Amino acid sequence: MTFYQELQLSSTGSKQLIKNTTDKKEKTRHILIYNFKVYLVVAFCFLVVTAFSMIFGNDNSVPGVVVLLAILVLRQADFGIKTTHGLISIAGIFAILIVGPRLSNIVDPLTAFLINIVCIFLLMMFGCHNVIMYNHSTFVLGYLLLQGYDVAGKSYQLRVVSLIVGMLICMGVFYKNQKNRPHKRGFMDIFREFNIHSARNNWYLKLTLTVSTAMLIINLLNIPRAMWVGIACMSVCVPFSSDIAPKAKKRAPFNIVGSLIFVALYYALPKWVHPYIGIIGGIGVGYSAGYSWQTVYNTFGALYIASGIFGVKTAVLLRIGANIFATLYTVMFNHIFNNVFAFIKNRKENLITE
Repeated sequence: MTFYQELQLSSTGSKQLIKNTTDKKEKTRHILIYNFKVYLVVAFCFLVVTAFSMIFGNDNSVPGVVVLLAILVLRQADFGIKTTHGLISIAGIFAILIVGPRLSNIVDPLTAFLINIVCIFLLMMFGCHNVIMYNHSTFVLGYLLLQGYDVAGKSYQLRVVSLIVGMLICMGVFYKNQKNRPHKRGFMDIFREFNIHSARNNWYLKLTLTVSTAMLIINLLNIPRAMWVGIACMSVCVPFSSDIAPKAKKRAPFNIVGSLIFVALYYALPKWVHPYIGIIGGIGVGYSAGYSWQTVYNTFGALYIASGIFGVKTAVLLRIGANIFATLYTVMFNHIFNNVFAFIKNRKENLITE
């Protein structure tokens, strides 16, 4: 395996390669490449986000994160349709990211709920036809981040420009890497093949309603950081129902672990290091092959930003509370949703036989 090929491996793949290598010299080489890759990715992420902040203003570092995540996904994953038609999907996704989050923040909670349903469902349809690729986690996450870190006026105008620039970059990366894919299906087939009773489309609706209703509850209660609830629901609401409960059991507990580690770091490290706690979390994510510890390290950046707004204690309590609520709610909603759809399906079949 070449140096470049090893750089393309996931954290799990790199760890497995190191574990399976018996030759000490080769094992050392794989370990060095793995470490280089982790810090290379973190450095690249830092540079992209910093560049967006410098060009489009400090309020628009989040679009840099969204574009960065999209690039990392689109360089490897496709949409299950012709590459040229995939460009249409990217345009649709970014159009939603430009309009949806801003619009949902200037209306009442019930109207925002309807906007979220439409936007999240379309993001699922445009970006996650092949559920194995898990593209939805990137695009729905981007939507929720932009919604949670909303801007207005001149900053929003710059945000629109930043997302259009990001869209063009994503299109270029996507076309370069995916142009030789042999797909025969086109963009309109996404709609032609839609069937609410198919496992994929059923999951689209389930995730959309889970995230949107959970955020509606939080917004009606006027609790801040509703996006944390939405992100946690999205993370737990995976395509196969049997996997939801096991994932829920990891989400909340490991968020608590991450929050406690963040508190320890916050008070143990000098203040000048605090802005870099998010980078420490990014390095930790790079070394983490499993969902549990990725969850732990993902808390660092979010809590650092929130601590500047609410204070450390309140931010940690909000983070823990949001994840406990989201995991319990997702498990409950999954059970109710499955039972309702099973009832509707059985009722429809009975009417046909009658």
